[in-house]
Amino acid sequence: MTWDYAEFVGEWEVTVAESDGVIVGLVAVGETEEGFAVENVAVDPDHQGRGLGRTLLELAEAEARRAGHDSIYLFTHEKMTENQALYARIGYVEYDRRSEHGLSRVFMRKQL
Repeated sequence: MTWDYAEFVGEWEVTVAESDGVIVGLVAVGETEEGFAVENVAVDPDHQGRGLGRTLLELAEAEARRAGHDSIYLFTHEKMTENQALYARIGYVEYDRRSEHGLSRVFMRKQL
């Protein structure tokens, strides 16, 4: 990835999950023109399937509520159908598809 991570962390509220001092997941959230956003959620492949991603998303939802929002949104690549299915199972609903930065993205929102 070619992101400037110092800039990224300065723009978004980033929470990391650790196991034995090693970062195994993260969620980055913040407010945008569209509302409260999950900019990134990631779990180390060795730690997937244990509910960590869901816990990180629940943390993001709590932050959105604390900030006074009644919904939260996120996006994923259109080919990441497993992500879309996971998000749908926990209450996110597709509301838009866009091409941004050369990527085809599916936008999903959850009412809180």
